[in-house]
Amino acid sequence: MSPHLVAILVLAGIFLVGTLRSINLGALALVASFLVGTWVFGKSAANVLSGFPASLFVILVGVTYLFAIAKNNGTVDWLVQWSVRAVRGHVAAIPWVMFILSGALVALGALSPAAVAIIAPIGMALGAQYCINPMLMGLMVVQGSSAGNFSPLGVLGVITNGIVGKSHLPSSPTVLFLSNVVFNLLLAIGVYFAFGGRKLIRQGRRADENAEPTETTPSGGMALQTATVTETETETVKLNRERTITVLGLTALVVGSLVFELDIGLLSLSVAVVVTLLAPAGAKGALSHVSWNVVLLICGIVTYVGLLESVGTVRYLGDGIASISAPALAALVICFVGAIVSAFASTTGILGALIPLAVPLLASGQVGAIGLVAALSISASVVDSSPFSTNGALVVANSPEDQQAVVYKRLTLWGLGLVLVAPIVTWTLLILTGWW
Repeated sequence: MSPHLVAILVLAGIFLVGTLRSINLGALALVASFLVGTWVFGKSAANVLSGFPASLFVILVGVTYLFAIAKNNGTVDWLVQWSVRAVRGHVAAIPWVMFILSGALVALGALSPAAVAIIAPIGMALGAQYCINPMLMGLMVVQGSSAGNFSPLGVLGVITNGIVGKSHLPSSPTVLFLSNVVFNLLLAIGVYFAFGGRKLIRQGRRADENAEPTETTPSGGMALQTATVTETETETVKLNRERTITVLGLTALVVGSLVFELDIGLLSLSVAVVVTLLAPAGAKGALSHVSWNVVLLICGIVTYVGLLESVGTVRYLGDGIASISAPALAALVICFVGAIVSAFASTTGILGALIPLAVPLLASGQVGAIGLVAALSISASVVDSSPFSTNGALVVANSPEDQQAVVYKRLTLWGLGLVLVAPIVTWTLLILTGWW
C-alpha cells in the first residue's frame, strides 16, 4: 500500500477513535504524527515536530489569556456595554455588527485570524450576556471575515491574484471578490435564522431589558424571560485603573496587528504580560482559563496535516486529480481537495499549491479559469469556520467554558457540511454554467 494512502487512512482512524473514545484528538494526532512520520516516511522526530503550529499555539494561548484577564477585571463587561450602545440596545442586530466589523477589517487588509482574534472574544461575551447562541455569534464573526477575504486590498485577494498572474491565467479580481461576498452573505443569512436569529427578531428584545435563561431550545439557544428594568436597577460598569490599562492594551493589540501587521499571538501575549505587571490583582487565576484542551486538540491535528503536506501527500492527491480525463470532474475534485485540506491547514498555502496544479487542466480550454479560481478560492476559505482552522479554534477557545464541547462538535459538523456543500455549489454556479 502507498505510504500516502496509509497516512490518509490513519487520519480517518484518528477521528474515528476520537469519536468512539473519550480521548483528546490532538493527543492522538501527535502520537500518529510520530509513528507515521518515523515508521512510514522515515522522518526524524525533529522533522515531525517541525510541523507543530507554533504560531497558532501562541495565538490561541495569547488571545485567550489576554481576554481571560479582561474578563476577570471587568473590562469585557465594559466593552459589552459599549458595544450594545452602538446598536442602540437592539440585541437582534448584534450578530450582524460582528459580521460587518470582521468583514470590513479583513477587506481593508487585516489578516483573517487577526480580525477574528479581536472580534470573536467580544462577540462571544455579548452572546453570553444576552443569551445568544454561541454558534450564531461565532459563525457570524468567522463568515464575516471570510466575506472580506478576497478584497483587492485583502491579503488573500492580493496573494491569489498574484498567483493567478504568475501562472499566466485569465483573471478578474472583481468576480473573485464579489462572488465570495455573495456566497458568505447568503451563508450568514442562513446561519442567522438557523441558530436563533428569528427568535431575537420576534422578541424585539432590547439590551436594556433584564433577561434570564430558562431552558435550552432545540437550536442550542436559551429561552428568555424579559422584563423592563429601570436605570437604577441596571449595574453600569465604569472604567477604573485596571480596566483603563486593559483597554489601552487592547487598543495597542488592534493597532499593532492591523496597522503595523505585528504577530497577533506574540503581541496579545505581550499585552497580557504588561497588563499583569501593571494590574496584577485582576490577572489572578486568568491562566487557568486558557483552553488548554482546545490548544492541544487543534495543534495536534494541524501537526499531523503539516506532516502530510511536508511528505507530499497533498501533491499526491493533486497528481491524482491531474490524471482525471474529464476536465469538469477534475475541477470539482480540485475544489473538494481545497476544502478538505484547508479545513485543517493554511488557506493561503493550499491555494498556492492547487492553483498552479490546475494550469494543465485549464490549458484544455474546457474549464473557465476565472470560474475555477473563484470556486476553488471560496471552497478553500469558507471552511475556516472548522474548529481545526485558526478562526474556528478561536471561536471554540472563547466560548463559555461549559459550552466549549458543544461548540466544538457543532463547528466540526458545520465545517464538514461546508466541505461537502461549498465545492458542489461553487462548481455548479461558477464552473458548470460556463459564465466565466
